Formats: sequence, C-alpha cells, structure tokens
Amino acid sequence: MPQPDNPAHTDSQTVAQRIEALYGQPLAELEALADVPESTLLAALTGNHSALAFAERNIAFQLERLRELTSPEREIGRFDAGHILDCARRIAESVATRDAYAKSTGAVLGGLRRTTAPDTQPPAPPVSAAPTAATSRTR
Repeated sequence: MPQPDNPAHTDSQTVAQRIEALYGQPLAELEALADVPESTLLAALTGNHSALAFAERNIAFQLERLRELTSPEREIGRFDAGHILDCARRIAESVATRDAYAKSTGAVLGGLRRTTAPDTQPPAPPVSAAPTAATSRTR
C-alpha cells in the first residue's frame, strides 16, 4: 500500500513516543527486542503500535482512493458505486480499528511508569541497636 506524502498519523506517533519514553530506547530497537519470549508486554505494545500505524495508513490510502473515485471530473459508472461503497466501508473499519488500538494501548501505557535503575552498590548492613539496660523492679 503506498504511503501518502503527508500522513497524519498522530495516534501512532503519540503511542510510539510514549513507548520510547517508557523503555528509554528508540522504537526500532524495541521492536527487535520484542522478539525475545520474556518481553511479552513489550511485544504486545510494539504489536499494538504496528496495528495502529497500519490502520492509519489504510485510512489515508482509502481516503485518497475515495477522492479519486468521486473526483468532479470523473463520471460515476455502474461499477464505480460499488468501489465507492467499498472504500467507505474500509475507512469505517480502519477508523474503528485505529480508535480501539489507540484507546487500549493508551490505557496500558497510562498505567505504566518508568522506574529508575537499581543502585549497583549493595545496601549498607543494618546497624545493630545498642543494648538497653534492664530495668529492675524492686519493691
């Protein structure tokens, strides 16, 4: 599918930026890391981002096709109506897909926070308390 000259992929760009901020690495590197079986959350996030980006590209592609089919200079023939309807249906499906992926991935990312790296120095040993004087009870 050809990519438009000026794509408006704001949802996928926002998700990509949030994933990169969370993991502290570029998305391309994270996608390579996501192939490791232990990184199930990372694999899910990068997979959702890919699906979201694909839906946005499909919206742009189908919208361009719809504009071509409904151009004022073009006469709509017997088969064109079906193509126009098909483009509109595909746009509607891709918008629903985009919105679902953006909402669910955004909710997951909203619940995650980047933590600082653990200290490399071992913690100091606990200091033992000074012995306390026993109190005597005399009558």
